[in-house]
Amino acid sequence: MSDDTRRDRPGDGPEAALDPLKAVRNQTRPALPKRFYKEAGFAAGEGGYRLTLDGRPANTPARSPLSVPSADLAALLAAEWGAQGEEIDPATMPVTRLVNTTLDGVAPRRDAVVDDLAAYAGTDLLAYRAEGPDRLVSAQAAAWDPVLDWAREALGARSILSEGVMHVTQPEESVAALRRAIEAVDSPFKLAALHTMTTLTGSLILALAVLHGHLDPAAAWAAAHVDETYQADAWGRDAEAEERLAKRRAEFEAAAQVAALA
Repeated sequence: MSDDTRRDRPGDGPEAALDPLKAVRNQTRPALPKRFYKEAGFAAGEGGYRLTLDGRPANTPARSPLSVPSADLAALLAAEWGAQGEEIDPATMPVTRLVNTTLDGVAPRRDAVVDDLAAYAGTDLLAYRAEGPDRLVSAQAAAWDPVLDWAREALGARSILSEGVMHVTQPEESVAALRRAIEAVDSPFKLAALHTMTTLTGSLILALAVLHGHLDPAAAWAAAHVDETYQADAWGRDAEAEERLAKRRAEFEAAAQVAALA
């Protein structure tokens, strides 16, 4: 291997030599599969629209038909597969990963997913407020109070607020109302998207607000990260933290797209 080739390999430059943890991560990263198709598309079929690779119908890792309920969602799938280079990198395919999860994991175990989501009803991020400083307290109130008002009016879920990290028990009727909102999601794709948005933000209420069209994904993501934004403004930004956050945001936005198009 020539010196030029070494320099061109991601993670093998001088910065990797100065960061032993990054070097180890690069060495242990699994090899990506080679792209084995030329064109990605989709075709209408029984039960929806199926991803096709060089005209052949594609399957999920568990060998389920890789089908989605709308042409727009199928087009997103095909775009992700079409955008792959010489290798197939699942990290760049959040819609595909969520669709696979839906078909292989959520659809066959709906009740377990509902139970898992319902657990967030009693520990929602929006109920836990900072004790200070005043600027952060105000930012949380501005971003979160209107969403809680919506949840109370639209879903019948009233939240009791707490300062700091002390647990607060939410009213039983509110927890039950949020569970009913989860159970009302009949599409497994929307349920999977709701689960992803909830786990990425720590807020079932924010995720439901996106699902119901009350908040757009950008506003919900910003609301979920009021604390991080305050810390970054106060102490400066960390490049690695920003990179991790950007990847999580891509997952969140993909889930919102699936929820809207399924």
